[in-house]
Amino acid sequence: MSDTVKKPAVDVVIVGFGWTGAIMAKELTEAGLKVVALERGPYRDTYPDGIYPTTLDELTFVQRGKLFQNMAKSSFTFRHGVADVAVPYRQIGAFKPGEGVGGAGLHWSGQHWRVTPEELQLKTHYTQRYGKNFIPDGMTIQDFGVSYAELEPHFDFVEKVFGTSGRAYKVKGQVVGDGNVFEADRSDHFPLPPQKVPYTASLFMKAAKEVGLHPFIGASSNASGPYTNPYGCQMGPCNFCGFCSGFACYNYSKASPNVNIMPALRQVANFELRADANVLRINLDAGGKRATGVTYVDSAGKSFEQPADLVIASTFAYNNARLFLLSGIGKPYDPVSGEGVVGRNIAYQMMSTVQMFFPPGTNTNPFIGAGGTGVAVDDYNADNFDHGPLGFVGGAPAWCNPAGVKPIGGIPVPTGTPNWGADWKKAVKDNYLNTVSFDVHGANMVYRDCYVDLDPTYTDHYGQALMRFTFDWKDNDIKMSRYVTGEMLKVAKAMNPQSIKVSQKNFGDHLDLRAYQTTHWAGGVAMGEDRSTSVLNRYLQSWDVPNVFAVGSGVFPVGIGYNPTGLATALTYWAAKAIREQYLKDPRPLVDA
Repeated sequence: MSDTVKKPAVDVVIVGFGWTGAIMAKELTEAGLKVVALERGPYRDTYPDGIYPTTLDELTFVQRGKLFQNMAKSSFTFRHGVADVAVPYRQIGAFKPGEGVGGAGLHWSGQHWRVTPEELQLKTHYTQRYGKNFIPDGMTIQDFGVSYAELEPHFDFVEKVFGTSGRAYKVKGQVVGDGNVFEADRSDHFPLPPQKVPYTASLFMKAAKEVGLHPFIGASSNASGPYTNPYGCQMGPCNFCGFCSGFACYNYSKASPNVNIMPALRQVANFELRADANVLRINLDAGGKRATGVTYVDSAGKSFEQPADLVIASTFAYNNARLFLLSGIGKPYDPVSGEGVVGRNIAYQMMSTVQMFFPPGTNTNPFIGAGGTGVAVDDYNADNFDHGPLGFVGGAPAWCNPAGVKPIGGIPVPTGTPNWGADWKKAVKDNYLNTVSFDVHGANMVYRDCYVDLDPTYTDHYGQALMRFTFDWKDNDIKMSRYVTGEMLKVAKAMNPQSIKVSQKNFGDHLDLRAYQTTHWAGGVAMGEDRSTSVLNRYLQSWDVPNVFAVGSGVFPVGIGYNPTGLATALTYWAAKAIREQYLKDPRPLVDA
């Protein structure tokens, strides 16, 4: 644009200010660099976005999506197969991308998990244990290129930054508590003791033990007590109000970039945050091998160029792929030839839910809850069970997570209940206080024909092509989910309810964007050790433009069973360490192509 205003050059420009952008800003300002962070949405914080009592408003925050992406300005298109016509995602439904300072990290629930070591080396692990022919045709799983041992110190530090509540099983090789027996060895305990266990989760724990499983109290980034993190940021103890997912926490109890990092960044002179700054592209030099900065548009429609020596793409999940495609970084993926990398290996999650209905007077009090609290089992996650005779790749953790059942979107009723009328009202009244539910939170593998690219028809508010998803459920993941759900039904039956309702995928089902599932997309700018199958090297550095790094769940080359935040943030600290200790001393490709 001829009227673009050129800003003074800085050392680093960060695109997107959620968890990963905030971590990068803190790490790189500590290195003495001048950092500018650009967030396309408005400025948000606990005040005024999370003040009591106005934040306890399900209609405004969840149903009308106050903290979610504005679909009128930019959205996505979807199709189930390469021969289909894609249509726009016009209304928040299956997933809820955030917008504004804090991103989805402001409205997330607080579920905080580490990845299993096997999932970081998925292809190698399955090939070694089950043989290369066990992996189905068309499944494009690959290794991350980094090991659990390398990431463990960063998992530990993330938990300390987040003020994570939990109980370890093994620390430095010694069994120290009744945590998750399947979890890999830890270097330290959680910074806070585990959350209290609500009644419904205690019923789940008792039944899981009765059928021979290994339940444990889940890790929660809803603080179990007062806490000050390594950056000096303070948290208050969670009061189980039940307004976590979709809301800013009024009590400073739920970890967020706004609570756990921003107060420290405000103290440093070499950091600047600009809200309402929509980045259009990463600018490249004439040879296309070096980034010179970014171009963005503010809320008034004015165009700016922000020169920088280093660009960090930290947008939400799949949006990094769109930014790379719009900027001409990396070769776009072609599902027909299988060549190209940008947009490849998109993954979601394979969910199922089991609801149990009990007699009147059980009084499960579902309005009491917190986003990360509850009891989980890992017996069927990752490769904690023998896949050999089962014939599928992947697994699923399961958890009873009393997060706080809301009066609009969370009214459980038994199978056969009418959708309206007097009988529906009676069912709501009879069952609201007498219900327990748990989720099977399955991994979704990656496939040759599931990817993202730029839509040839639809554009956003700024005239740029929307990102197009080509994605559908596959038999492997449905088979996995149905197996694990069937095994978990033993837990439901052990609780002796009056009736059980199961919501799960059937073979032949297509992705349905109308009902909420999870916001956990991954992939599109996959990391790896082979540039022919990855966009980024093991340090999250672009193979093609070495002064561009990308962070977030978009770097995952495969889907995982757990929520992505714990892994995405640990990988961000891993990349930041490489930048500080290697790249800044010698700005070059950190891995030979």
